[in-house]
Amino acid sequence: MQLPVGLSWLLIVAGVWNLVVWPQFLRRVMKDPRAKDSEGRATRFLTVHLLLVAISLTLGVAVAVVGIRTLF
Repeated sequence: MQLPVGLSWLLIVAGVWNLVVWPQFLRRVMKDPRAKDSEGRATRFLTVHLLLVAISLTLGVAVAVVGIRTLF
């Protein structure tokens, strides 16, 4: 399938955006006092955000790969 070049680049940019933004978000979540309980264990807050970041990074890679593959 051949997409217009502009759409391929849009997919690449969207994928890279996810790979840049979500790790920064995760750093802030890890520093948040709600991330760990008084005994240092991960809370639901941290678990949910880790899952959100993992899914978003996976989708970001997938979208970028689709964008790259459609260029060629």
